Amino acid sequence: MFVTFEGIDGSGKSTQARLLADALRAQGREVVLTREPGGSQGAEEIRKLVLEGATDRWSPMTELLLFTAARRDHIERLIDPALQRGAVVICDRFADSTRMYQGLSRDGGAGLRPLVDQLHAAVIQREPDLTMLIDIDPSVGLARAKGREGHEERFEDMGVSMQARMREGFLALAQEFAPRFRVIDGARDPQSVAQDVLTTFTTRANEARQ
Repeated sequence: MFVTFEGIDGSGKSTQARLLADALRAQGREVVLTREPGGSQGAEEIRKLVLEGATDRWSPMTELLLFTAARRDHIERLIDPALQRGAVVICDRFADSTRMYQGLSRDGGAGLRPLVDQLHAAVIQREPDLTMLIDIDPSVGLARAKGREGHEERFEDMGVSMQARMREGFLALAQEFAPRFRVIDGARDPQSVAQDVLTTFTTRANEARQ
């Protein structure tokens, strides 16, 4: 199974991806835990380009091309080989983040979503089996994200209004791609969220076997 975690910055999705990987490994499964942008050597190099620096370092079009290139390398070198040998692949962000962060305009315009979908169909050609959307209030998420005091804060620096638009967009994607999306309430302690995540995974895995 190919499982992705999505959500606004500071939602806790990275923690939940790791906790699910730990739980499945404890069951004896082979699990590959990865992230986007990144996951392969080439993609990690692109990650540094897009997540660091000034908010206006790249245009949305340039970001889209960089993210697509990183994703293609990630799929070829890590995701597809792992799935082919029967591993569970858990990815912290995937194409749905591109549909949001580059697909939606930052100035209220039409955005690049049609082009995002065209590039995805032509170059990526893969959707997850299950996407967990960890949902949280944007102001809470942004406070958490800024509290990390890391170097990859280019998108967080765009402010709470950007995070609010992203949350609305992710919830809209959960309806658009309802068969694979599950919305998880992230405004709880991590272990409670993790239990819901594991139950959701188990249910989806059982459905896939039937």
